[in-house]
Amino acid sequence: MLEEHHLERLRAGTRFGQVSWFAEIGSTNDWLMDQARTGAPEGRVAVADHQTAGRGRRDRRWTAPAGSSLLFSVLLRPDLPPASLHLTTAAVALSTAAACADLTGVEPAIKWPNDLLVDDRKLAGVLAESILGEVGTGPAVVVGTGLNVNWPPVLPAEIAHLATALNRETGVEVDRAALLVAILENLDDYIDDWNAVAHDYRTRCATPGQAVRVDLGERGTLEGTAVGITDEGLLEVQDHRGRTSFVAVGDVVHLRQSQP
Repeated sequence: MLEEHHLERLRAGTRFGQVSWFAEIGSTNDWLMDQARTGAPEGRVAVADHQTAGRGRRDRRWTAPAGSSLLFSVLLRPDLPPASLHLTTAAVALSTAAACADLTGVEPAIKWPNDLLVDDRKLAGVLAESILGEVGTGPAVVVGTGLNVNWPPVLPAEIAHLATALNRETGVEVDRAALLVAILENLDDYIDDWNAVAHDYRTRCATPGQAVRVDLGERGTLEGTAVGITDEGLLEVQDHRGRTSFVAVGDVVHLRQSQP
């Protein structure tokens, strides 16, 4: 939970001064989407110790012990065209990575589109949902993040090589409240300068230049080299025959990093 000094700091220095922290909730994204539909202003934040209906891309679900992860969503009302709304998730990913580095010394890589990795193991994921053109409320984007913070020493075998947590990287427990404050302070700066978001995302995203395999779901897989990211946030992949594809949605594996 946030203590009063945390809230005072957020109220004094950011737009994120209204934080609702739940012991358990279905989904912080769903809760904030409902708030957005009733006209809630930019800056509302929802945090949960445990989510019963949390999800990732393609509605994937996984469960960590209550209180072991930082699960939060933020409500944004950005002055951006629809084609640039991906910058909201980029801003949250960048802010989360910066807070991890500042508070713990762990410097995650950003994998397209918005996963945070440490040595190719997932530390955090970011998922956005938007409401466009709602009468009386204007456009809204809810960006949810699941950041692995204080995980138990023994993990299930099926995820031990796929995921990590800050305490497993540092050897010490990490204060989730202080981490949230640092993320929101970074985010407040970023969403005042979308050009900086675009620049820093391109600079810090580790996917361009990598040999990749992209899981496109029902459309199969794509292998090649990630050569860039477009202004619209699409991943540009050149296959082994020199053909270029632009990927809007897909799960990426960095093949060079994943090989022993």
